[in-house]
This record gives sequence, structure tokens and C-alpha cells, in this order.
Amino acid sequence: MLKIGVLGLQGAVREHVESIVACGAEAVVVKKVEQLSDLDGLVLPGGESTTMRRLINQYGFLEPLRDFAKQSKPMFGTCAGLILLAKEIVGYDEAHLDALNVKVERNSFGRQRESFEAGLHIKGLAEPFTGVFIRAPHIVEAREGVEVLCEHNGRIVAAKEGSFLGCSFHPELTDDHRFMQLFVDMVRESKVKQNA
Repeated sequence: MLKIGVLGLQGAVREHVESIVACGAEAVVVKKVEQLSDLDGLVLPGGESTTMRRLINQYGFLEPLRDFAKQSKPMFGTCAGLILLAKEIVGYDEAHLDALNVKVERNSFGRQRESFEAGLHIKGLAEPFTGVFIRAPHIVEAREGVEVLCEHNGRIVAAKEGSFLGCSFHPELTDDHRFMQLFVDMVRESKVKQNA
């Protein structure tokens, strides 16, 4: 069985765990660096990216997470997790994990009270998907090697590059597990390749 971690420092951890389990994989809440070596893939949940970075530093996760990415192990960042994965953040000198080849802008859909839901057309999903946007970032620029999976009102809100997947919205806050299934399928393909 696939073992997928959810970084358990902050954010909607339980909802991601439930979504992973609904997709037929084992979910692990990751609170210690040592747990990373056991995983086939990792989800970086939404939350507040500045707080998450502080906790990542506090618990010694930064280099181990960067190493996880360098091994091309699948990583999926939702909302703040997308900001953590990105190679460039508007207005910041330094990226966090420096993995997904995109430039992102924080809070680009407005503050908490401007949260909204929208029907999204996502590449690979036949029917529209309800995107829940809460203080969401967006991808300003998808660079070489990045496949854009979804746009909303002319802004890129989901993208994939190799073993990295990122989205601006919160798929875990709906009962629709199809977007998580895309990631679980990526993890499965990656494991098959590693074992080949």
C-alpha cells in the first residue's frame, strides 16, 4: 500500500488525511523528520506560509524537505503548501523548498472575507471541480517543464511538474477526492518507476 505523509505542523491536516484514505492509500501525519524516509509521497497542506516556514525551521524540516524534493519524491502543495513548493515568491528574496518551477503571489485573491468557491475545469478531470479559495495565492508564471492544469479568471491555480503538484485552492475541504486521486496516481507511478 502507498504511504503518503501530510506535514502535520499547521493547516488542514485531518481533511487531507481523510482524502488520502478515501483514495485508497495509507496516510501518515508527519511531525518528525525521521518519518520522511518511510514515505512514498508528501502533502504540504494549506495554512499560513510564514507560520509554516517558522515551524519548519523550528523543527529542523527545511533541509530534509528539500532533500525529499531533490529525490524527486512526489510532493503536493495546497494553498500555503503551493507557496512552500514554489521556486519564486513575489516580493520575497528567497524561496522555501525551491522545488516547483513557478512564481507565486501570496493572498492574490484577497483576504479571508473574500474567500469564495468556483467551478473549475481541471485537466484530467471530466467533470468540473469545486475549488474552495481562502486567502489563496496564484501562480503568476509557470516556467519551463510546468504543465498548467487549471486557470480561473485568467490566473493559473493548479500546475504540475514532474513529481510536484500544486494548487491555489483547498481540494480537501470538499467531498470530491478526484484531485487528491491525481496525486495518489502520481505517487503510484513514481513508486513503480523506483521499483523497476
